[in-house]
Amino acid sequence: MTDTTQEQTSLALDESATAADTYRMTVDLNVLDHLGINLYSNIAAVLTEAVANAWDADAQTVEITIDPDAQWIEIVDDGIGMTIADMNEKYLRVGYRRREEDDTCGRTTAKGRQVMGRKGLGKLSLFSIANLIDVQSAKDGQSHGLRMSVDGIHESVENKEPFYRPAPLPADEVTVTKGTKIVLSDIKRQRLGRGAAALRKRLARRFSVIGALHDFTITIDGYPITTDDRGDLPIVQFLWTMGEFEPEASSIPKVLEQETLPHRFDGWDTDWSVDGWIGTARLPKQLDSEDAGNLNGIVVFARGRLFHENILDKVNDGRLYTKYLTGQIEADFLDEDDEPDIATSDRQRVQEDDPRYAQLLAFLRSRLTQVEKRWTEWRRKHEVDKAKETSPALAEWFETLPEGFRKSAETLIAKLSALPVDEDEDRKLLYRHGILAFERMRIRGSTEEFVASIHTVDQLLTVLADRDSLEASLYRDIVKSRLDAIKDFQEIVDEDAKEKVLQQYLFDHLWLLDPAWERATDSEIMESRLTAEGVIINDLTEKERLGRVDIAYRTNAGKHIIVELKKAGRKMKLLELQEQGQTYVDKLRKILLAQEENAPNIEVVFVVGKPLDDEKDNPERVKNSMAAVSPGSRIVHYDSLIAGAQTAYSGYLKKSRELDRLEKIVDRI
Repeated sequence: MTDTTQEQTSLALDESATAADTYRMTVDLNVLDHLGINLYSNIAAVLTEAVANAWDADAQTVEITIDPDAQWIEIVDDGIGMTIADMNEKYLRVGYRRREEDDTCGRTTAKGRQVMGRKGLGKLSLFSIANLIDVQSAKDGQSHGLRMSVDGIHESVENKEPFYRPAPLPADEVTVTKGTKIVLSDIKRQRLGRGAAALRKRLARRFSVIGALHDFTITIDGYPITTDDRGDLPIVQFLWTMGEFEPEASSIPKVLEQETLPHRFDGWDTDWSVDGWIGTARLPKQLDSEDAGNLNGIVVFARGRLFHENILDKVNDGRLYTKYLTGQIEADFLDEDDEPDIATSDRQRVQEDDPRYAQLLAFLRSRLTQVEKRWTEWRRKHEVDKAKETSPALAEWFETLPEGFRKSAETLIAKLSALPVDEDEDRKLLYRHGILAFERMRIRGSTEEFVASIHTVDQLLTVLADRDSLEASLYRDIVKSRLDAIKDFQEIVDEDAKEKVLQQYLFDHLWLLDPAWERATDSEIMESRLTAEGVIINDLTEKERLGRVDIAYRTNAGKHIIVELKKAGRKMKLLELQEQGQTYVDKLRKILLAQEENAPNIEVVFVVGKPLDDEKDNPERVKNSMAAVSPGSRIVHYDSLIAGAQTAYSGYLKKSRELDRLEKIVDRI
């Protein structure tokens, strides 16, 4: 290279500045560390720059070859190539602005392509993944090449040289006869990613000009990259297209519904529009790809190359449907020649305060509102049908619902099917809880509110944990436990067995004795004192002599309750019960007086199996005798407990038939 050429490539102002030049701005070579060596973090972003340069050189083919041992990467294109002057004045000149400085093909190539490059920094990206770079090129019948190294650049920086001098390649090492060949070696392995398969998919998502339609082919290890490598369209269930985008039927095998969206705002300039597509997958997990990365996003292209990796993150839409979104849109107005460049240095994001970007965001939010509405309708239609096919019990549940509730129920199932749950068993569990919650809310008349509130699993759990919802949920449990107790009594004929059932249920379910005693609580300390006073007896022989099965103490709303179960087969006398009851009251009053409770409200309840003679002959005497023990004291019968429970809980009994049917359905899902 001549001294004149080196001066053209210098990163400082001309050293021949006159004494009259009082001030001069210089750019240190150290800037290369920031603009290239440390700017890019992955191989796909780096190779995007090399491929974009090949496109701008009117290449028809870009061949990328990766050494199996990751020792080198080769990029060869069949573009117009570069002379030595081109290499110095354009390729090696950091910050060369082709669109402004090349009058002939600066904005549009000889083939009529819109130029992708703009800042003149992309070639520096190669240093992000390799320490050694060979560049060969051929044009006008001449071939030449050079070698650059990170160590060489650092040496020039340390020596405070005004520019870096790449070394010419020996003539026998220059093999290119057309276009440009770049060989990267001394690879930084930590930035190579997952290999050729992953690189193929990631590059496919960085260009929208791949394929015969654009006369542009990219190959990796001899195999062309295709639009199918993007991995998004093949998994799309619902599709929305904009502008001139028309997918081939073979590329959308899973699409069940499709719709066209307006591709511009009415107030936009005539040359402003958005082309491309937005789609939703059936399941969020389908958008997770080890090779392609997370597909849950919307890529923005401008002039055929990646301009924004995922604009969906900037829409700030937290609704459920966004978890299923993927897409690619083209907005060339973001990169107009006569407007400021709004791309960041690595050309993967944009300056977000630019009005063009704000317009694109507004446009996208508007279209996504349409997408969400249609997605909800389509999801309800297809997911409910699929759920019914998967679970006949679910179809049976729909049939049990009145017509006015079915649409809400379908929306519920569609939303539950849309929640990001991977395992089928977990989804079935969601269906079970959702159906039970829906039925509870139907009792309360608030199914619409319930269904509308479900957008995430957390929200569903919040609804179910709501105080009113929890009370409704417990309603079913209460029904079940009480019905079990009543059914046990109804089915038992043997008197001794009834005693065992009473022992099992009565003291824990005092509602059998009195519906008002919903929250009666016991007191271990008080029972120990009653034991000490001989009211509660642990001796089985003494219990047998007294004809007792058991005795318990409970409190409820300031009332002290003593319940004694007599053996079902024993015939009791009124005087015997009155004397026992009076003894219990006296001893309990004594204990309570020591606790400074002077006028306790005490009730004694005797549960007997056989009727007392006085109950038939002189019922008034029975009433007065129990009142003499203490106000509220009484005698009840085993069998009367059943009838009383049936009367007091007739509503539970009626509802049980519906709950039994619902439980059977839910258990089968």
